[in-house]
Amino acid sequence: MGTEQSVNLTAKEFQLLEYLMQHPDLTLTHDQIRNRIWALDSESASNVVAAQIRLLRKKLAEFGCENLIETIRGFGYRLNSIQSRDNYGSPGI
Repeated sequence: MGTEQSVNLTAKEFQLLEYLMQHPDLTLTHDQIRNRIWALDSESASNVVAAQIRLLRKKLAEFGCENLIETIRGFGYRLNSIQSRDNYGSPGI
C-alpha cells in the first residue's frame, strides 16, 4: 500500500488544478484560464496564469508529477492524463 500524501495549495492553485482536471487532455487558452480563475479581477496581469502554473508545477514536482501540465507555446496549457502520457510519452514542460 502507498502512503497517502497531500499537497498544500493556495486557493488559486487549487482552482487552477481543478479547472485543468475538469478538462483532461484538452488545451485551455491563457484567456480561458484567466477568465475562469480570475473572473472577478479583470485587471489581472497578463502573466498571472504563467506564474500560477509555474508555482503549481513546482509543488506537484515534489510528488513526482513534474510532467503533468504541458505548455502549448503561444496558446495555453494542457493537463495530460495518465493514459495520454502512456500513449504518447511524457511531455516536456
